[in-house]
Amino acid sequence: MLQPRGIFPCFCHHARQNPLSSRLALMSSLHPLLSQCLYQFLAFVPPSNESLRKPGTASVMVDTQHPLTLLLNSSEGDRDLCKIQYHFGEFGNYSLVVKTLNTQTVSCDLIVNEGPINSYLRITFVFVLCFKLLLIFRIDPVRNWVYKKLNPRATDRMINSELGSPNTTDSVNCDPTPQSWSTGSRPRLRSLDTFRGLSLVIMVFVNYGGGKYWFFKHESWNDICQLHFPSALFSRFVFIMGTSIALALGSMLRWGSSKWKVLRKILWRSFVLILLGIIVVNPNYCLGPLSWDNLRIPGVLQRLGFTYLVVAALELLFTRADKTKCLEINCEMKGLLDILPYWPQWIFILVLETIWLCLTFLLPVPECPRGYLGPGGIGDFGKYPNCTGGAAGYIDRLLLGEKHMYQHPSSGVTYQSTMPYDPEGILGTINSIVMAFLGLQAGKITLFYKDQPKQIMSRFIIWGIGIISAILTKCSKEEGFIPINKNLWSISYVTTMSCFAFILLLLIYYLVDVKKWWSGAPFLYPGMNSILVYIGHQVFANYFPFKWKMQDSQSHAEHLTQNLTATTLWVIISYIFYRRRVFWKI
Repeated sequence: MLQPRGIFPCFCHHARQNPLSSRLALMSSLHPLLSQCLYQFLAFVPPSNESLRKPGTASVMVDTQHPLTLLLNSSEGDRDLCKIQYHFGEFGNYSLVVKTLNTQTVSCDLIVNEGPINSYLRITFVFVLCFKLLLIFRIDPVRNWVYKKLNPRATDRMINSELGSPNTTDSVNCDPTPQSWSTGSRPRLRSLDTFRGLSLVIMVFVNYGGGKYWFFKHESWNDICQLHFPSALFSRFVFIMGTSIALALGSMLRWGSSKWKVLRKILWRSFVLILLGIIVVNPNYCLGPLSWDNLRIPGVLQRLGFTYLVVAALELLFTRADKTKCLEINCEMKGLLDILPYWPQWIFILVLETIWLCLTFLLPVPECPRGYLGPGGIGDFGKYPNCTGGAAGYIDRLLLGEKHMYQHPSSGVTYQSTMPYDPEGILGTINSIVMAFLGLQAGKITLFYKDQPKQIMSRFIIWGIGIISAILTKCSKEEGFIPINKNLWSISYVTTMSCFAFILLLLIYYLVDVKKWWSGAPFLYPGMNSILVYIGHQVFANYFPFKWKMQDSQSHAEHLTQNLTATTLWVIISYIFYRRRVFWKI
């Protein structure tokens, strides 16, 4: 009689560990089969007691996000007896009943003891409720009453005068006659602050837990489109930072600041961002005093600070505040005015990208294949367990040291990798600079084609076409030249996310600044105090009322309530600061 030997789960590249799993009562072994990874032991099923007619059983928790393949393995001859593919649901109860028909034949039947719950009802209800509230505020009497209560006119005038209006440049004209800068104050582009605030609010919600839904979790490694929220949020933040650079630098120079003064401001802001990231955001003071021995050097604010430094300094070299004319370019080529005058910038960016490509695919990494882009651990059939991130991980470990990197990457859960890997590491920062530079391009388009919304939107559409991404990935997940990977910040990830950013900015620009159908609220307020909200939500994440002890940690309802409450509080805080005309600027 054949006896089952064990259960072997294997997690593939696209799987995530879901904290809310189903319970599976087994009478044999289990194996969730994933592409290119080792089998992992999950549970042992004891032999049946024939005298008592009592079958051997084992109970395990299984992943519910993706379909799994259960593999029954025999203790005699190390044979695979049967495989069953199934997509388990949350909080479902299942039994895999294994019967030995003869010495060579085994039957496996999956029985649903208790059906899974529909865990998406709550998040759908929240989305529908928000949509209905938006429709209600579109009713004229309601909108007028709210606008009267908020009375943002005085605040808006202060913002335009004190913070600068990024929309205060004359449009590019092919008339060779020089034109001076406008001295009047034009309304601030609310779509940029709305874009930034929208990304920030969702980022806060995701960082607080996202209701424990899998699509609000960070991707373990490659993802075919990276459409899930966490991977897109930080990239959008980098993108809109580049857009703001183009608008802000021109505004400062227009008001008489010298380039040296602006450069000092750029250096100071970059330094403060990096310092805040290292000292305030990164440390976990609950684990003890801040110590250099295990202090993480990379981070979100650190990457933003360094990216800002490079892109802002690069733009400062070529920004002109005295005239807006054709720049000696033929008028027939006016559609390229936002590109051609800045060809040295493009050469610099292409050189940076060449460096990234050479280091990524040509740098020898000990005990790893050249050009490896995988997660290590049990990925790639366990051939390269210590090669997480390839050259990117190796450079960080070599220059920063393992103790100064992120110790718990998302790939560790799924792929059981033991090497530290920092998603905000050195090599990926090169491509974050490219991302910000593409955002800078959006700002230049807004400047050159001011008062020409059709020109702006048409160019946003052109830049939003993902031809480069399609070529780099071959429209596939793993088979392309360079897979889309947020952990590596691969160039395909950057081009894909920038396309989405252009399209999203186009929609917000059309609704907020062109048609004025939407004021940008409530996302406008955190967008204008983004540093305050980001640092605040990190520092006070574990304090009441942003977090409290839950009765049922497996409940989507409780997690969703807590995370939405915390996120809403930060929107309210940012609105209070907005009304009091308090803006934390660096």
